Amino acid sequence: MNYRYQAVDEKGARTEGVVEAPSRDLALSALGRRGLIVTTIHDVEEKKGLSMVLFERIPMKDIVIMSRQISTLFEAQVSALKAFQLLATNTENPSLGKKLARVAEDLQAGTSISESLAKHPTVFSAFYIAMVRAGEESGKLIEVFLYLSEYLDRQYALNSKTKNALIYPAFVVGVFITVMVLMFVMVIPKLSAIIEQSGQAVPFYTKVIIGLSNGMVHYGVFILIAVVAVVGYLAVLLNQPVGKKYLDKIKITVPIIGPLYKKVYLARIADNMDTMLASGIPIIRAIEITGNVVGNSVYEDILKTASDRVKSGSTFSAGISGSIYVPQILIQMIKVGEETGSMGQILKTLARFYKREVDDAVDTLVGLIEPVMIVGLGLGVGILLTSVLMPIYNIAGGVS
Repeated sequence: MNYRYQAVDEKGARTEGVVEAPSRDLALSALGRRGLIVTTIHDVEEKKGLSMVLFERIPMKDIVIMSRQISTLFEAQVSALKAFQLLATNTENPSLGKKLARVAEDLQAGTSISESLAKHPTVFSAFYIAMVRAGEESGKLIEVFLYLSEYLDRQYALNSKTKNALIYPAFVVGVFITVMVLMFVMVIPKLSAIIEQSGQAVPFYTKVIIGLSNGMVHYGVFILIAVVAVVGYLAVLLNQPVGKKYLDKIKITVPIIGPLYKKVYLARIADNMDTMLASGIPIIRAIEITGNVVGNSVYEDILKTASDRVKSGSTFSAGISGSIYVPQILIQMIKVGEETGSMGQILKTLARFYKREVDDAVDTLVGLIEPVMIVGLGLGVGILLTSVLMPIYNIAGGVS
């Protein structure tokens, strides 16, 4: 690991640089042997290529397991430093092990747990760090890490179910497109040659199919380049704030899929708010953090507006009202919670409700997609084969 330092040598001259060492203590020892008096030293995150970043990505499931283990170790009266050292050497994910080892080094240097975790934003979200900070301030770290593990487990299950519902239709559509391309490029040209040699009149729909086939055979490379260029342009555009906001809006407004995504985000908002309020985080901070981690810019803007309104003395229910993307039932239930002092229980109920709605919507969607795709794929293949095989059948009938 690399450490950037600033130091003073024996002659009083200031110097700075980077030293490589397994830990901060060993880095200080190495610099001391050079006759340097270190004034500041901090670790330097190495720049990684895209493949390395993807390879070192930490799955949410590993974070869930780690949070549960920390809660158990704290409950067994194991110190924070010892807990993170144990997890760093025993975790199955080497990338997570490195991160935890760095956290342990920071703890040994006197840094708080939340500050140590905040140095690794790719692993620990703002929500996670805020929860840990609240646990440190309230002395409820055991409960907080237990809350975190349960919360992340719920989010992991919700996200997995939503993604899995879309994997099957995407796979089937991908296979269908591949088969159709192969037929247009390899099968239809041979059949069209037989049709053209017969000299018979060719139906219009058959001419269209043959024309598409010839276009793909002769200009396939250019079509592929154009498709790649368009996909690349869209990828860049959607990574920009304007493009991302447009995509986020489409996600929650498109028919069939839109209501599913909307329920996912509402479940996430309710679950986040409930978890943070239960941990003693002030409501304004809870709203701000939820907006940062909700995962959709439309709801992020709604929560930012709500935060500003609450700061001005408004209630949370009034803060989120006025948006077509927030159902009235949610607003009214939160209002009841504010009036009765049972906000946490109301949010917990809403989170369970929307999670159940997501489960039902996913099951319904999967049940509808399968027959629709079978009918659609059957019609597509049927039209393609009929357009080409009927003329050949007529040729065979005329010859006989």
